[in-house]
Amino acid sequence: MIWCILVVGILLPQSLAHPGFFTSIGQMTDLIHTEKDLVTSLKDYIKAEEDKLEQIKKWAEKLDRLTSTATKDPEGFVGHPVNAFKLMKRLNTEWSELENLVLKDMSDGFISNLTIQRQYFPNDEDQVGAAKALLRLQDTYNLDTDTISKGDLPGVKHKSFLTVEDCFELGKVAYTEADYYHTELWMEQALRQLDEGEVSTIDKVSVLDYLSYAVYQQGDLDKALLLTKKLLELDPEHQRANGNLKYFEYIMAKEKDANKSASDDQSDQKTTLKKKGVAVDYLPERQKYEMLCRGEGIKMTPRRQKKLFCRYHDGNRNPKFILAPAKQEDEWDKPRIIRFHDIISDAEIDIVKDLAKPRLRRATISNPITGDLETVHYRISKSAWLSGYENPVVSRLNMRIQDLTGLDVSTAEELQVANYGVGGQYEPHFDFARKDEPDAFKELGTGNRIATWLFYMSDVSAGGATVFPEVGASVWPKKGTAVFWYNLFASGEGDYSTRHAACPVLVGNKWVSNKWLHERGQEFRRPCTLSELE
Repeated sequence: MIWCILVVGILLPQSLAHPGFFTSIGQMTDLIHTEKDLVTSLKDYIKAEEDKLEQIKKWAEKLDRLTSTATKDPEGFVGHPVNAFKLMKRLNTEWSELENLVLKDMSDGFISNLTIQRQYFPNDEDQVGAAKALLRLQDTYNLDTDTISKGDLPGVKHKSFLTVEDCFELGKVAYTEADYYHTELWMEQALRQLDEGEVSTIDKVSVLDYLSYAVYQQGDLDKALLLTKKLLELDPEHQRANGNLKYFEYIMAKEKDANKSASDDQSDQKTTLKKKGVAVDYLPERQKYEMLCRGEGIKMTPRRQKKLFCRYHDGNRNPKFILAPAKQEDEWDKPRIIRFHDIISDAEIDIVKDLAKPRLRRATISNPITGDLETVHYRISKSAWLSGYENPVVSRLNMRIQDLTGLDVSTAEELQVANYGVGGQYEPHFDFARKDEPDAFKELGTGNRIATWLFYMSDVSAGGATVFPEVGASVWPKKGTAVFWYNLFASGEGDYSTRHAACPVLVGNKWVSNKWLHERGQEFRRPCTLSELE
């Protein structure tokens, strides 16, 4: 490990930061097959090495027997002309053949395969992105480090454990982001597992080094001092720890002279900050958003619940739905969120996913100032766009949306397919452009996004809800269903209660596809009203 110089009187570990990077479930399943192929190749290499050693072993055993007999009566042995000939032949020819066998490199096939497959391997950014996803899930779903380390997550099929090395790596990733709250949590977890006797290449000195500094950065000087002393018990010559010990003692001596009440106030503030673990990209509604993701949202009153119904919907006497009407369920009243059940078949889902998989790219958002598409840290998924003309299934889905909503889809955006993998999310946002974003959809020339239609194309084992923090609504993924809501009032004004988010996927895989319908073409399908908020 490389270490850097004294900063504000204290030495700290140095580590290089890497930007986060998202990997979709589709790509990760491909990696599983890649790794399986490499394991097969590795087994072939091992078998080749074993065959080679078996040949050498047999040759050695044969020569061992021969030389044992020869050394008992060397003169008599070489006095036999056949033995004399074979001795010359062995030393001149056969030992050279053995030398070639020993020197033969059996790893060529394995190394060649590994070199080819390496181009598909994740890089440092992918690894850091996966680590950040775990930290994100930890915060959103209120998971402690021990629960994650033991793999005790809801809905898991394949339980997995984190080693000391894994916990240490998570702590280091948090450290590079100056996230000392999570650094402390994961270094403490690594230390606990070491104390419990887990064998590891990571030693307690390294863990305590990061841990003591993380604790100091959060203002807990007493604990930082205690951890530094513990480190020095294990390694009395640790240069940085000795320097930090003197610095901590100096600071504590100064604090003793400070006003006690002011010191208590500071202590309270530090404790509050530490408990919150405030993220760098803090959202005003983060607490509400994360509560909704956990299913701890606002419960609708019985009076409001009585106004929610299930019904059969024929698309205003649309011929396609008269004999087989769609099943509708009211999810929320204001804004009105409607779920359509059994609205997309498994066969249609498979076709849409197959079309989208080769095109999946990091999802983008429209820059409200420039109108350009760009990636952002708060939208973590892979997406692809499908046009109706390229496949009859996509065209059929577009017409189904038009028939059931009564809105013209000819001015809508293409069907967007999104895959949310490990920790995949889209933090609270609006689908429509606000008044301070007049050029958001200018290039489309179809006006604002009047409504959103969202297909759920997979069930999710845990997490992955669509939540509306402004009103407290949580809509959970259910394969084969779709939800629909208006983003704009009939007056054309934006409905700010539709601010919503896609919660991180805790366990499983989330596939959705959405259709954003625009204002143009809806003039007679959804006439304007005189009231601004209707």
